[in-house]
This record gives sequence, structure tokens and C-alpha cells, in this order.
Amino acid sequence: MKTTILLESKIVPVYFNADNTQPVSKLLRLLRRTIENKVINGKKMIKNCLDTVISIEVIGSEAILHTYRESDTLALSLY
Repeated sequence: MKTTILLESKIVPVYFNADNTQPVSKLLRLLRRTIENKVINGKKMIKNCLDTVISIEVIGSEAILHTYRESDTLALSLY
């Protein structure tokens, strides 16, 4: 399933795995809270990743942030 979120004034597509047991609304809320926390308290590498993110893939309890450069791609735990 696919949806979009607004992340630092740009629209980013979010893809969900069909095997997720949590409702999509709860996963979106967890994702938003985690990203907001990383924007405020994150290190330079995380902030750089969030600046160049092109899509987000949620698999189970992890969010994989895909960026323009594959070396900047990160996986964040939602819990």
C-alpha cells in the first residue's frame, strides 16, 4: 500500500508492507513522531538523510528511508 506524508515542505511517498500487523494509521503516527524526534535531536548524518529522502518503506517495525545516494539510506526503528 502507498500513501504520502509532508516532510520538511516536500511530499514523500510511504510504502507499507502487506504483512504489517499494525493499522496503517498507527504506523503513520509512529513514523511521524520518530521523524520529528530525529529532526530535533538527531545527529548530522540523520539530518542529512532527512534532507535528501525520496521515499520511505515501512517493514514491520522499521522504516527504511531511501535517499538519492544509497550510502545515505537509513533504517529507523519505530518503537
